[in-house]
Amino acid sequence: MIDRQKLVGWGLVILSSAFIAYFLRTRLFAAGPAVEKKEWLQFIGSIAIFMLGTMNVRLAAMRARKRDGLPK
Repeated sequence: MIDRQKLVGWGLVILSSAFIAYFLRTRLFAAGPAVEKKEWLQFIGSIAIFMLGTMNVRLAAMRARKRDGLPK
């Protein structure tokens, strides 16, 4: 069974990467109005959330290895 920390981490990674892909495809590389400051802040925030999710998954794996008594 997948633990809660790993599940939350993967959720953050999936949602933030979906937003990053949406932003790049529809706002940055498509013709339309200029990208506003608010949208840039959301983009930067989604990158930060992606990094937090990745850290969460890695820390959950490290904790599981430590619990099972396996070396790094």
